Amino acid sequence: MADMTLPLLPTTVVGSYPQPDWLVDREALLAHTPPRVRMREVWRVDERFLDAAQDDATRLAIDDMERAGLDIVTDGEIRRESYFNRFATALSGIDIDQPGFVESRSGKQVPVPRVVGKVQRLRPVEQRDAAFLRRHTRRPIKITLPGPFTMTQLARDEHYGDERALALDYADAVHQEARDLVAAGADFIQLDEPYLQAHPDKARRYGVEAIDRALAGIPVPTIVHMCFGYAYVVKDKPSGYSFLPELDRCRAAQISIEAAQPRLDLGILGALPSKAMMVGVLDLGDPAVETPDTVAARIEAALQHIAPERLVIAPDCGMKYLARDVAFGKLVAMVEGTRRVRARL
Repeated sequence: MADMTLPLLPTTVVGSYPQPDWLVDREALLAHTPPRVRMREVWRVDERFLDAAQDDATRLAIDDMERAGLDIVTDGEIRRESYFNRFATALSGIDIDQPGFVESRSGKQVPVPRVVGKVQRLRPVEQRDAAFLRRHTRRPIKITLPGPFTMTQLARDEHYGDERALALDYADAVHQEARDLVAAGADFIQLDEPYLQAHPDKARRYGVEAIDRALAGIPVPTIVHMCFGYAYVVKDKPSGYSFLPELDRCRAAQISIEAAQPRLDLGILGALPSKAMMVGVLDLGDPAVETPDTVAARIEAALQHIAPERLVIAPDCGMKYLARDVAFGKLVAMVEGTRRVRARL
């Protein structure tokens, strides 16, 4: 197990890290919105060697995060075509060969899993990923899963006729997976729920209920991540969340938000008094590497509204779409900027 004594203002990533160019076709990745169904053409490596290649690339990502000095590491989601589709397409009740279509948050019609029967988890999906990460680092580790609300919004339902019922079955599948990830050594479990922001009215109806069902009884700290969409897709982001204070009553210990690119009004941190907050301090829409002083200033701005004991430092989300040298440089600056603020505290 990892040593879980974390410093003040612990540093981490939201989830993903750039995949090497020898592993994925980056142009193919950037030419589409994040895939909701399978996108095998993105991999440059023959199917026979893909597992081994993904393992090697994952070790590189872990090494980068450790060298940058992160306190909590992930596997970089190196084995995933998107944060979403590795888990969402591995469930029963889904026809992925004949997908449905829904409108994405950028207004495009995108192919999504088509629900044709009861959604259930048949087997562990990411348990090997968690066990591999646990073997290759002594630091605390986090594994991410797509959240039940977001999976419901990004599915074409032809079976339930009731979004809440579908969301609760997705929640049961996520719950079973989270338990297996903890058994494999995960110290933190994060649910990625970007569509809470995109569909706030539906989120108010059953979003928190689905999240709580997924996280019930999970014996490690849990996190819900919210965002406005990846920087490479969404350029003009709102400066406030349409659904956020509502998460103060959910089971998760932490709420993760992006704040740097949207220039978020950090006064919103006051609306979640019971949660630790993971705040994005790296703008992934800007290829320039921040200076440590820029990062420190963003952290100080957050500390105007939240006690340092409740603040976790991270980039905005979607790091996988950056060039690797840029991503590494930004993490180094983030860790150094955080160190300077810690020294002042």
